[in-house]
Amino acid sequence: MSKISAAESHIMEALWAGEPLGADEIVAQVGPAQNWGEATVKTLINRLLKKKALVSERAGGRTRYRPLVSRAEYLTGESQGLLDRLFGGELAPLVAHYARHRALKPEEVTRLKRLIEELEDEGDDE
Repeated sequence: MSKISAAESHIMEALWAGEPLGADEIVAQVGPAQNWGEATVKTLINRLLKKKALVSERAGGRTRYRPLVSRAEYLTGESQGLLDRLFGGELAPLVAHYARHRALKPEEVTRLKRLIEELEDEGDDE
């Protein structure tokens, strides 16, 4: 599948939240917030169909769309792309960057410590 653009991701978010949807429903959900008209939304839907990120289904005389890519798959791809482009594929430099340039809340530090402990425990099980 081709990369989903930032504009296309708005269409996908609407579908992940409430699929399947007709074009008019997608326009109503996404259009006003992005200041997009019907033609723009339909163009983005067609791009996503060509990328095989969506499928169209005909039911009751209406065309409805549903995602072929899960939100989790999309997030994984986008996250890995960010890591690869900016941090050589390494997670630790990303966390270090944010920790140095943005104040971490105590609960974020606690969650990170808990995550590290869980990952270490998983490693011990192997």
